[in-house]
Amino acid sequence: MTDQPKVRTAEGLLEGRWRQGFAEFRGVSYAEPPVGALRFAAPVPVRGWEGTRRAVEFGPAAPQSGPARTRNGGGTDWLTLNVSTPDPGAAGLPVLVWIPGGGYLTADASDPMYDPAALVAEGMVVVGVDYRVGAEGFALLDGVPANRGFLDQIAALRWVRRNIAAFGGDPGRVTVAGQSAGAGSVAALLTTERARGLFRRAIAHSVPGVHCTRALAGRVTRALADRLGKAPTAAALATVEPWRLAEELTALGAELPGPYGEWGRLARLGVAMGPVVDGDVLPESPWAALAGGRAPGVELLVGHTRDEFRLFSVMSGRAGTFTDEEARTALDLFAPRPGGADAYRAALPGATPEELLETVYSDALFRMPSLCLARANEAAGGTSFLFELALTATAFGACHSLDVPLAFGTLDSPNGVGLLGEHPTAAARAVSHELVHAWTGFVTSGDPGWPAAPPDAWTTRVLDADSRTLPYPEEASARIWERHRPTPFDLGE
Repeated sequence: MTDQPKVRTAEGLLEGRWRQGFAEFRGVSYAEPPVGALRFAAPVPVRGWEGTRRAVEFGPAAPQSGPARTRNGGGTDWLTLNVSTPDPGAAGLPVLVWIPGGGYLTADASDPMYDPAALVAEGMVVVGVDYRVGAEGFALLDGVPANRGFLDQIAALRWVRRNIAAFGGDPGRVTVAGQSAGAGSVAALLTTERARGLFRRAIAHSVPGVHCTRALAGRVTRALADRLGKAPTAAALATVEPWRLAEELTALGAELPGPYGEWGRLARLGVAMGPVVDGDVLPESPWAALAGGRAPGVELLVGHTRDEFRLFSVMSGRAGTFTDEEARTALDLFAPRPGGADAYRAALPGATPEELLETVYSDALFRMPSLCLARANEAAGGTSFLFELALTATAFGACHSLDVPLAFGTLDSPNGVGLLGEHPTAAARAVSHELVHAWTGFVTSGDPGWPAAPPDAWTTRVLDADSRTLPYPEEASARIWERHRPTPFDLGE
């Protein structure tokens, strides 16, 4: 293949490159750079161009915040996507749109862990989306839309609807997928009117139960603005260079809970900013919208890892050091009320403080929001396929994010090696093979290879060295949360 692949989109002609037998188009703008007069604005469709535009380099990442922030600088064309297709001359191929996670503070579609080669080899078109995060994407500011990161994702999905046929994809067979904050984005997209009709199926790994009320989000914005000596308005913060604003948000997060005890649960997470239940882009939480019949259900593949919080225990150096007081605080803040803290102690007699803390954090932040989304989607008329990753490879256990390199088949990527070790076990490779094929089957036909979860049994695929289909394995936690769903974080809560 000596000639490089070319595709004519609605906006103009793109030239990509061949890689490992498939065509790849990187750094394709789906909206105008959100800077200058467009800073903090809703995304504006990208203008067309004359001639041929090369699409061989990843676009620059939006300003990143938090301890796990990735690339810095490199330009302002943050709203780009990457398209990989097995055959740009084909027609009707299924499409997977990947929304990377990162606590709503980082998002980098260029991460080698998201290399789509294994999925493209299965015959699907894969689109990776970059979007605004941190203050650029989620600070609540008067006079501009809230949840701009979600609006960016919707703009990218509209670009896919408009252009994906030119890459061999079927605009009627789009599956939107994400993990962690990417899965939270998927949950939001399921229930926002603006995204209706832009995708057919959804994949959500480790759905976070983190949303803020307007009152809490406004208080966070004021704290960020105070650090800079600015008013908490879009006009004032637009005078602050974007990466400087991102750095101040990182510093604010590092101080939590510090003097911000009034922020309640949010302060305990070390994450100062995220989605806002704003009454417009996100009128209510996704769980409430689906359970109340105010959003339609879809075909949904959803699940979590067994030891979600272990990643954060190990990465912070706290594993093995949690105290009784910290366990009590975790139970008081994150167990459902009333009676949740006592219910956890009764369900886990003899548990150490660390076991109690990790269980309630895993449940409140990821496991129960994922289960609740499956239940709510079913109540809304959808079909939910449930899984739990139980594979233990290293000291991280079956931790948060372990499923990502397994699903992409990128066990040898830097992050894959960090979670799975330099020499992945045969069991890890077998689970990866199963997940790649589960995604392929689901994106192609809505069938991941195990039964849907009926409301009375919640059949679950437990992914391990010996994968099995079983009743939901976290039954004790499910009983504690049975009459509860994630609620937005509020001041003092």
